[in-house]
Amino acid sequence: MKARYLNPFTDFGFKKIFGEEASKPLLVDFLNTLLPEENQISDLTFKNSEQLGQTDSDRKAIYDIYCENAKGEKFIVELQKAKQNYFKERTIYYSTFPIKEQAEKGEWNYNLKAVYCVGILDFTFDDYENEPERSEVVHTIKLKNQNGKIFYNKLTYMYLEMPNFKKEESELETRLDKWLYFIKHLEDFETIPLIFKDAIFSQAFEKAELANLGQVELDTYENSLKIYRDLKSVIDTAFDDGKIEGKIEGKIEVVKTAILMGLSVMDISKLTGLTEVEIESLSAGL
Repeated sequence: MKARYLNPFTDFGFKKIFGEEASKPLLVDFLNTLLPEENQISDLTFKNSEQLGQTDSDRKAIYDIYCENAKGEKFIVELQKAKQNYFKERTIYYSTFPIKEQAEKGEWNYNLKAVYCVGILDFTFDDYENEPERSEVVHTIKLKNQNGKIFYNKLTYMYLEMPNFKKEESELETRLDKWLYFIKHLEDFETIPLIFKDAIFSQAFEKAELANLGQVELDTYENSLKIYRDLKSVIDTAFDDGKIEGKIEGKIEVVKTAILMGLSVMDISKLTGLTEVEIESLSAGL
């Protein structure tokens, strides 16, 4: 049976629901479920998602969504479809751009605005050895000292491990529960569940309904859906086979397969953690 709604784990679906100007109320509502009461936001301004280095030779960063609230606080929202080497390092690197862009010319007292990095992950971390960490959905990370006291409270990383979210509709309690259930099961809904009968979620379902898309958007979505499925298949197989764990031979194999599938250099970079230059160099030798 053909799906009625978008798959939000595709680049197109995710940005359609959360990354368009008309989608700001949805993004604000979602982010507020993750933020403490004193940090709730009322509005956001979308910023350029491509962040350049200080020189032409510096590596750049391209975010899924990058925005700022009225207080100048920055929000990076990333959808990560498959496991990647050094994923945590990449998100930390990404967080340096909204920090550096706050530097003012002339005299400046280094008073920074807060930066939040939110990652919605279609996989789980494999380095948590004990419960409840291993099965937690939301992981919130701040800079702390050796006594567990927060050293700096303006840099926050929030990772949402979607495979760990296993609640059924009857078990949903919080607003965040509803958003996670919506994201995880959207593509499978044939009708709107009664629990989503409010203005924000009604808007979200309207944005996500395939019947509301024009032919150009439908074509873009279908391509995005194919990339998502191919990307996930390639990377999951690579990790299952133990190919990607730091072995260049395995990365060459993944790059080769991804190129044959028609994935872009940018997608392959996100998949493998290799730079675009490294990918082009490897593909030239295939």
